[in-house]
Amino acid sequence: MQLVVARIGRAHGIKGEVTVEVRTDEPELRLAPGAVLATEPASAGPLTIETGRVHSGRLLLRFDGVRDRTAAEALRNTLLIAEVDPEEIPEDPEEFYDHQLIDLDVVTVDGTEVGRIAEISHLPYQDLLVVRRPDGGEVLVPFVGEIVPEIDLEAQRAVIDPPAGLLDGAAGEAEGGEAESGDGSA
Repeated sequence: MQLVVARIGRAHGIKGEVTVEVRTDEPELRLAPGAVLATEPASAGPLTIETGRVHSGRLLLRFDGVRDRTAAEALRNTLLIAEVDPEEIPEDPEEFYDHQLIDLDVVTVDGTEVGRIAEISHLPYQDLLVVRRPDGGEVLVPFVGEIVPEIDLEAQRAVIDPPAGLLDGAAGEAEGGEAESGDGSA
């Protein structure tokens, strides 16, 4: 199974380093020197990580064969993709890979059906579960312990305890009305 683990950002300096937007909870494993990653677009790779370091809070990577700023800048916005065994699970029992969460049924703490997880949206400060409703609408659920108190992989369900209004806005959008929405960050 392939997982997007990072997106390449700007070139850094003149020796081929790039900034990366990390999209994995295990950067020390997935983005370590020697890792060979597929790319999207495929024409950019595969890329082998030569070095990695943190500078001013950002991860910087250098790839084999990328020796100058021009070559590094040509990789901008390329997605880095790792091959992961589908049976592999994170060491921390409170962490999950996206493929473990996709297609889980979503119910409220009182058992009311909400929908099914269609995708995970990884924002800089928080992940969101994109839940497809039975009526065709969708709702964005912040993936935090207070709102998603239980993930039961054996039962294939996620239990949510939504704050007032979280599910009401999704119903209004599905009916064609304008629902109030924030900026998506909580």
